Amino acid sequence: MIKTELSDLYRGYIACLNKQDWSTLKQFVHDDVHYNGERIGLRGYREMLERDFQEIPDLRFNIQLLMSDPPYIASRLGFDCAPKGTFLDLPVNGKRIRFAENVFYEFRDAKIARVWSVIDKAAIEAQI
Repeated sequence: MIKTELSDLYRGYIACLNKQDWSTLKQFVHDDVHYNGERIGLRGYREMLERDFQEIPDLRFNIQLLMSDPPYIASRLGFDCAPKGTFLDLPVNGKRIRFAENVFYEFRDAKIARVWSVIDKAAIEAQI
């Protein structure tokens, strides 16, 4: 897969998340996906995302930076949202916060097979 194809595929994945089009998620995520070193599978990945949207009703994934080096993608995602209660064990309780997530993906068979994610918790702590 070439860089532009992988970048386009990733942008389609982000659009799928923002639409909460869970039936299409399997087109982007491998059945055996690992998240931060743990095998959670497609079902666990979908449940994680659904839970995120329940806890953060205005959640929207915004690509701020995207690097493609097949089979890897590195992305900085920006968020501007208001989680309902606690988020990352912090009492956000509906306050609007801005933060970033640095995330790396490994693709296999044109699907996300591994994800490594780090959220800027310090940025959130500074706002609450």
